[in-house]
Amino acid sequence: MGIPTEERIKINVFETVGENCCVAACDGQKVYEIITAALCENKKIELSFAEASELTPAFLNSAIGQLYGCFPVERIESSLLFTDISEEDEIILKRVIERAKTYFERAYTCRKALKDVLGGEEDA
Repeated sequence: MGIPTEERIKINVFETVGENCCVAACDGQKVYEIITAALCENKKIELSFAEASELTPAFLNSAIGQLYGCFPVERIESSLLFTDISEEDEIILKRVIERAKTYFERAYTCRKALKDVLGGEEDA
């Protein structure tokens, strides 16, 4: 039995959103849905920011940040590659990712503590 080759898809943010200003959370949601579908199929993803001239935290939170509430950090980091991103935008992206990791880790800890206190049933 041979080693399976990993399928890799390229998502171009500009093509997905339809314009080079990536500022709205609703546009980020479009990107998020494509990434989520690919992660669910265990695909590797290259997210290209070619031709994207403006990125906002709102867009990136919607497109990337919420992934950390659905998938393990290791899976996201081993599957998602960012390309064609300016240094300025990469700084914003890194900040969004760090905040998302912190937020979802705290949310998990709070839910677990609440479940322990209330004696809730464990997930099956």
